[in-house]
Amino acid sequence: MTVPKRRHSRSRQGKRRANWKLKVLTTAECPNCHEPVLPHHACPSCGTYHGREVIKLKEKKGKEKKEKPREKKKKAEGKKEKPKEKKEKK
Repeated sequence: MTVPKRRHSRSRQGKRRANWKLKVLTTAECPNCHEPVLPHHACPSCGTYHGREVIKLKEKKGKEKKEKPREKKKKAEGKKEKPKEKKEKK
């Protein structure tokens, strides 16, 4: 296997990396809900593609706070626990 004879300079390295760019995504507008959508993909917000419903989406019920199971346990434990007694200073 061959090995480079000389080290590449910083400028040469920079010239090589000059073409590492991010491309701007092209988006189209969904004809049903007018949200931005990737071309040739189903709409993530309404689930339609070419005028027909492809994905059945669950409807969102307002903004309800979901309690984590840990929080429920803490609340239940808080009711059962006795208040701690304060220690007297001597």
